[in-house]
This record gives sequence, structure tokens and C-alpha cells, in this order.
Amino acid sequence: MTSNRRRDFKLDLCGLALLLPLLVVPLVTNEPFYNSLAYQAAIGVSAAMAVYVMLRMGLLSFTVPAFMAIGGYAAAMFAKAGMSELLLLMGVAFIVPALFAIPLGALVLRLKGIYFIFVTFLFNEILQLVLFETPTLTGGSDGIPAVPAATLFGMSLGSPSMLVVVTVSVCIVATICTLAVTQRFRAEFTSIEENETLAESLGVAVWKYRTIGFVASAGVSGLAGFALVNMLATAHPSSFASWSVNNYIAYAFVGGRGTMLGMVVGSYLLIFMTNIFSSYANLSAGLYGVLLLVVMMGAPNGIVGLFLKFSERRKTRIQPTITPVVKEGRA
Repeated sequence: MTSNRRRDFKLDLCGLALLLPLLVVPLVTNEPFYNSLAYQAAIGVSAAMAVYVMLRMGLLSFTVPAFMAIGGYAAAMFAKAGMSELLLLMGVAFIVPALFAIPLGALVLRLKGIYFIFVTFLFNEILQLVLFETPTLTGGSDGIPAVPAATLFGMSLGSPSMLVVVTVSVCIVATICTLAVTQRFRAEFTSIEENETLAESLGVAVWKYRTIGFVASAGVSGLAGFALVNMLATAHPSSFASWSVNNYIAYAFVGGRGTMLGMVVGSYLLIFMTNIFSSYANLSAGLYGVLLLVVMMGAPNGIVGLFLKFSERRKTRIQPTITPVVKEGRA
């Protein structure tokens, strides 16, 4: 394992470790504000992880809200049918979007640049129409209300504190899935991101690894969708609006798109500041935009990228200068 890869792996583990304190929040306080922050952060991180998987291959995918909707609605349908076991619902929320991603990936993964972005964004809009125009299946504009809370071995997990714990637990599972995929195929993903043509000429099956990443991203998105539906006890089209992907992408770029730690840091920062700015009513959107501008101008590679840059500079400065000693020989 090279030094850079070892460093990135440690940063990814740090990102995973930063999620653990969220499990403690509902156990130490009943304050709704802090519980709300915890579940918002968990859902935001899960969705950002789905963006991260595709960014590892240099692709900016806008399908996250659509796959969140597919996973969330699938889990809601199972829960309404009486199958509310947490592990089952998590499996459904991951597998169903992943299956949808296989034929969709066959259509869109050969596209590049703006064409890929445009088509994946259109997929969100098409799915929104499907959700609204199929009331017998999805409930239409009413969605699927009164979704039962998940259970674990028959024990209900519907109390406010347990809902937060479940949401954070789903986020941790989504993060572990992301870590497993991005580390297992790190070399292939990196080669595709750096030079797709060269990677293909060296025998890397670009389309194969793009498909693996796309399917994994869809599954992680589905877990985020299930966490949202379980928290709100309803599956509604408005919860998966196309514009929400802008937030998830912002989390990735503000925190630092190169590591999973960046996804966590970006999500925590922007979600916390969004809640702070919400008290300023009409100014909240403008303040949020100013924050994005300041962070992106001051740290083009994200907050974690800026930290790594300063860390490398510091190491360079403190390295001792070794002066070679030349011994004079006797004549």
C-alpha cells in the first residue's frame, strides 16, 4: 500500500469514526434541535457518500435523489405490508435501487462530461413524474403515509431517540459499504479518473468498473432514502426533489471530494450552518451562498484538502537539513 493510499485510507476511517458520536446524541439529550441535527447529518452523509463513489471515477452523477426515492418507496411498501424488520428493509432499500441501476447504467455510463450530467438529472425529473402519476402504486401526490417504524427482532424502534439511532446506524452501514467498494477498486477507479483512455489501453475494463461504482452508488442512495422515510414515517415525492442533489454535491466539494472524511466534514458544516441561517428567514439562502463562495474560494480542494496541504507544508519545513560530511583522506 503506497503512502498516499495509506494516508487516504486512514482519512476514510477517520470519516467513519466521526459518525459514531451521532449515536450518543439521542442518549444524552432530549433536545429536539440536537436530535434533528443528528438525523439530518446522518442522511446528508449517506447521500454524499453516494456522490463520492462516482466522484472516485471522475463522474458527477445527479441520480442520487432518484435512487433515494426508489429505495425509500420500496422499503415503505414492505413496511406497510407488515415486513418491518430493520435488516430486511435495509436490504430492500439497497438491492432494489441497485437492480434499477444496472439497465440504467447500460444506457448512461458510456456518456461523458455534460452529457452524463444532463441525462442523470433528467432521470430524476422522469422519476418525479412517475411518482406523481402512479397513485395506485406510489400514492401519487399523497405519497405513502403512516409508514410503520422499523423493528428489530420484533422490538419497535419508533421512539424519537431510537429513530435517530436507526438513522445513524443506517448511515454507518452506508459508509462501510462505500469504504468497501472504493478501497477494493481504488486502483481501477483512480486510473479511470486520471486518464480513462490510458487506463483502457492498459487493459482496465472501464465500463465494468463504472457499472460497479454506479450500482454501489445506487444502493448507498437507497439506504439514505430508507433512513429518510423511516424518520419521517412517510414516503413523499417532495422528499426526493431533484434540486436536493445540489446540497449533496455541495457537501462533497466543500468537505473535500478526495476522501470520505471530506464527505462527513462537508455535511456537518453545511447542515449545521443551514440550521443557523434558517433563523434569518429571507436572508438564509443568500447567507448559504456566501458561505459556499468563501469556502470554495479559500479551499478549492475542500476543507480536508486544505488541511492536507498545510500538513504537507509543515512536514517540509520541519524536516532537518542533512549536510553530507566529506572526510579528507591522507595524501
